[in-house]
Amino acid sequence: FATNPFLNLFIAAIFVIFALNLFGAFELQLPTGMLNKLNKKSEGGGVVGVLLMGLTFSLTSFTCTVPFVGSALIAASGGEWFYPILGMLGFSAVFAAPFFLLALFPSAMSSLPKAGGWMNNIKVVMGLLEIAAAIKFISNADLVWSWGLMPRELFIGIWIACSLLIAMYILGIFRLPHDSPVDKVGTPRIVFAIFFTSISFFLFAGLTGKPLGELDAFLPPPDYYSLNSETSVVATTNANPLENDASISSNKDFWHKNYADALKEAKESNKYLFVDFTGFTCTNCRWMELNMFEKPAIKSLMGQMVKVKLYTDRREEPYVSNKKMQQERFNSIELPLYVILTPNEEFIATKTFTRDEVEFVDFLKKGVVK
Repeated sequence: FATNPFLNLFIAAIFVIFALNLFGAFELQLPTGMLNKLNKKSEGGGVVGVLLMGLTFSLTSFTCTVPFVGSALIAASGGEWFYPILGMLGFSAVFAAPFFLLALFPSAMSSLPKAGGWMNNIKVVMGLLEIAAAIKFISNADLVWSWGLMPRELFIGIWIACSLLIAMYILGIFRLPHDSPVDKVGTPRIVFAIFFTSISFFLFAGLTGKPLGELDAFLPPPDYYSLNSETSVVATTNANPLENDASISSNKDFWHKNYADALKEAKESNKYLFVDFTGFTCTNCRWMELNMFEKPAIKSLMGQMVKVKLYTDRREEPYVSNKKMQQERFNSIELPLYVILTPNEEFIATKTFTRDEVEFVDFLKKGVVK
């Protein structure tokens, strides 16, 4: 469901529509008649009246909040849970905080910020962040369909552009038609401009091939072009032509793309088999590959096994068979799933995503022939 290219493009389109709404291109409004009816019923008093008043207030703010809430719900539908929960807690807390605080300190109402251009500024900044989010879902579709349209450099370049545009917009260098002129640049604007400019410079380092830490998990893989060309060959021949070269397959960093060839080498060399069930759009898989697999202790242990990487999130062969094998033999379709087998295909152990290096090292030690 989460890796379906059509769904990812649909979600990307929703993000773009939300962004255009925040830019002021159009308004998302509920029918006026519905709001008027709820408003009249909320004037009745009592618990029901208070609840209806709160519902009316939430629906009235629908125009401004639907892009934020919609984004959180879309992320939840894609398998995320931490950030959507955090986002909805923040959303509900912001709505409740004014009433709670003003009930405690009624005199503070006179010092509340007045409505003005700053509200439009927040909406436009959120709109640019929505565009940046849409790029991730377009990239997912690109990876699954192997279009070759969204390489890592273009992805990072668009994020850099969004960050720089936000910084320039906050400083008042440009404005949209519905914005009021920025007469002066205060401390908050300078702080936020520095923050987004710093993000731009940080992302720029990624264009030179330097690692971007946690962000790398959300970007197209560094070997984007070779991955697309290799997988197209695998899809037609069901074998990686590089695997016929003994000098390459004996390299400790070499990964097979075909299970039968990997098993054959494991039997010939009497080494255990390390199977990596992974996905083109799997963020946890990318994090493990770029952060965990590169650690010296991990690399050393994995180098003592025959490694095979089996992608499962494309709806064609051999990926469909890879997924079927994972489901039937190991009763799981979770990505990533790491399996250690003997040369005779006897099961040793499995492991899923983890940030604990010691835990992963203990798992890999089970695949070292003593």
